[in-house]
Amino acid sequence: MNAAISASVLDICSEVSDPELPVVTIGDLGILRAATVAADGHVDVVLTPTYSGCPATELIRADVIAALLHAGFDRVEVTTVLAPAWTTDWITESGRRKLAAHGIVPPSPAGPRRRVDVAFTTRGQSEPVVRCPRCESADTRLVSQFGATACQAMYRCANCREPFDRIKPY
Repeated sequence: MNAAISASVLDICSEVSDPELPVVTIGDLGILRAATVAADGHVDVVLTPTYSGCPATELIRADVIAALLHAGFDRVEVTTVLAPAWTTDWITESGRRKLAAHGIVPPSPAGPRRRVDVAFTTRGQSEPVVRCPRCESADTRLVSQFGATACQAMYRCANCREPFDRIKPY
């Protein structure tokens, strides 16, 4: 199959929304690892979920298949690959902007030293300062290790009093 068709398949898959965070796509999150078309028209898509027990994995798989069937590809296979494990480093800059615009604090790319999106100070040895996405205050508190989804933590800003989620750095 030619490169233009393979690129088209990748574009179609990239635009599938994440069911738990519909403000971003699976392309934005970096969970879409590959999408190829064989000479016989068979489409193979590779996904890496944000974590191995992610409850949205099957729905994402079904949404990818539906998007490709709608685009005219009738032989589609979606493979889930757990290694290498997904990391928040795979979230695109566009995805980070979309998350932040919707009040969800995205972690910064960790790079080789696994840094996290924090202010320059910490509240002690283990808890980093997380800035409020609404007012930029560093006066925030962790409310729960689990937010709207298992891959998010819930915080509250003491300055503006608004709750917000933060994507956990992996």
